[in-house]
Amino acid sequence: MFNAKPEARKLGWAVVGCGWVARDYVIPALQGARNTRLVALCDSDAEALMRPQADDAARYTQLSSVLEDKAVDAVYIATPNHLHAAMTEACAAAGKHVLCEKPMAVTAQDGLRMVAACQRAGVHYATAFDQRHHAAHRKLRTLVKEGVLGTITQARIHYACWLPADWTPGNWRIDPEQAGGGAMIDLAPHGLDLLEVLLGDEWQSLTAMVQRRVHDYAVDDGAVLMGQFKSGTLGLLQVAYNCPDAYPRRTLELIGTKARALAYKTMGQTPGGSLSLTDAKTGEETWVHLSPEEDRSPFLHQVESFTTCVLEGRPQPFPPERDVRLVGLLGQATHSGRAFPPCH
Repeated sequence: MFNAKPEARKLGWAVVGCGWVARDYVIPALQGARNTRLVALCDSDAEALMRPQADDAARYTQLSSVLEDKAVDAVYIATPNHLHAAMTEACAAAGKHVLCEKPMAVTAQDGLRMVAACQRAGVHYATAFDQRHHAAHRKLRTLVKEGVLGTITQARIHYACWLPADWTPGNWRIDPEQAGGGAMIDLAPHGLDLLEVLLGDEWQSLTAMVQRRVHDYAVDDGAVLMGQFKSGTLGLLQVAYNCPDAYPRRTLELIGTKARALAYKTMGQTPGGSLSLTDAKTGEETWVHLSPEEDRSPFLHQVESFTTCVLEGRPQPFPPERDVRLVGLLGQATHSGRAFPPCH
């Protein structure tokens, strides 16, 4: 007699906060991943709640309703930054696993609260650093591990965009109370995390210079962060809300004694972009091929990786204490930096 193969278990997910990142990238990833089910959406804004295409998902305007839903196993938190800590604590207390948008918290103290709550409840926690999961970045990490680049001397990232005050109604990213800062706290965490992942190294020191140069709002619209890794590698991050979108503004470069790696248009929410290696002796540039199977949405890779660890009872590949350290490092860099008044 033929016995049908039992369907693999899928983790039930809720998304809390239905802004553009959740709507355009997180929700499609949860709908397309092999081991996930999107079962609920939540947003206090009823209009935002109805925008995502998710016919089978329950829709709630209160987090408490999500936490009472027995079909929800894990929660993706995509709300303004100042809500992350309290929401993570509530999810953990309800026995829900948490994948939280970066930055995990506005302060390291809040980050420690989040980690402690999840550890007490025995649930998984991870910060949603989707850049770790881009196919080009995963390939580059392997090349660094294999020594293809030789000794890495410098690492540079330019990650910027144009974000006017009226970019969207109720633009919380420029509200110091909700965001905890501006371009620096929003964009720099990606680069801080990604360079550590690629290099297999830790930041030892970090300082920053911030600006309010173009946009007339109460937070920084640009920053440069400079620091050194424990190995001695120097790191440079340029982030901005004041860079026109038509300019090249998403580049990642690793300078090594054997080769230089250049990733272009890989920083961001989408797959694609390019990765090349330039030989230190010949100057010849070669392109690194990525198959369509590898080069999928980084959000898809991310939710599948998190879910696999939950279902198999394995720890997440990056411990949350590491994310708390990065929040603290960013805070120290903020206080060490010089803020420039806006130009008129």
